[in-house]
Amino acid sequence: MSAFSDLQITEVASGLSFPEGPIAMSDGTVIVVEMFGPRLSRIHRDGTVETIAEIPGGPNGAAVGPDGAIYVCNNGGAFTPVDLGGMLLPGPFDPDRYLGGRIQRVDPTTGEVTDLYAECDGRPLRAPNDIVMDGHGGFWFTDHGLRDLTRRTSDLTGIYYARVDGSAITEVVFPTEAPNGIGLSPDGQMLYWAETHTGRVFQRRLADVGELEPAAPLDTSVVLFGLPGMQLLDSLAVDAAGNVCVATLVNGGITIISPDGSRVDHVATDDLITTNICFGDEDLRTAFVTLSSTGRLVSMQWPGPGLRLAHQ
Repeated sequence: MSAFSDLQITEVASGLSFPEGPIAMSDGTVIVVEMFGPRLSRIHRDGTVETIAEIPGGPNGAAVGPDGAIYVCNNGGAFTPVDLGGMLLPGPFDPDRYLGGRIQRVDPTTGEVTDLYAECDGRPLRAPNDIVMDGHGGFWFTDHGLRDLTRRTSDLTGIYYARVDGSAITEVVFPTEAPNGIGLSPDGQMLYWAETHTGRVFQRRLADVGELEPAAPLDTSVVLFGLPGMQLLDSLAVDAAGNVCVATLVNGGITIISPDGSRVDHVATDDLITTNICFGDEDLRTAFVTLSSTGRLVSMQWPGPGLRLAHQ
């Protein structure tokens, strides 16, 4: 029997408006974005929810920076909320509500929101989605892009590296197809990202800070794993053993992929739109998972510790 079988799920908070981007804080609270809030919120362990900042657009992913600020990927309102029988789902792109993608810095004490990046090399960011700090004064993030059904178009986007002080941003990987979750290996030498619609987790080795080793055309080693059938991938976290734990849509839950891609486990939830996971508490064995269509944050005791993130 797998170590991931029969994990007990405990509800931490409910009534959230499409929660995403969980951050387990040292004081025991969990910070999340509410994409359809739209806001950044702090959840206390008794389930009470406190608004840190209102964030127009679509806050989608978040991470703590070296200065203690919260850095947010804002998709600009790339999705329209759709209520489907009590389930809140991300619906089609509506150009009338789209504010433009950006990376923002939020002061968790004052709630002040500052735009850090809105473009790279003169090209606007479309729909930044998820972010991971590297501990070297910068962060990696994905741009999920826009899918405009009216115009029958879908963006090809990239993987970016940027400095937390707003001084530099670089597109490191292009093209990608709806990249979503992103994370680093325990030694900081491998970058992982998940593509939503292809159901694949990609990997590239770092050459230096903010740089990846070149990948040859048709190099199959850049794919860690591809899921079969109708399984869409969302955000991810890496545990201390190097397993990539990726939130899985439709087959709602967390898919756990070993660092060599040879072993795959799945922890099922009761929400088809399971969007993100992070690890917290002193031993990092508490997994916090966002169940977005039903507006909940839940927790479970993980078989092993999660990876301690830079600045966590």
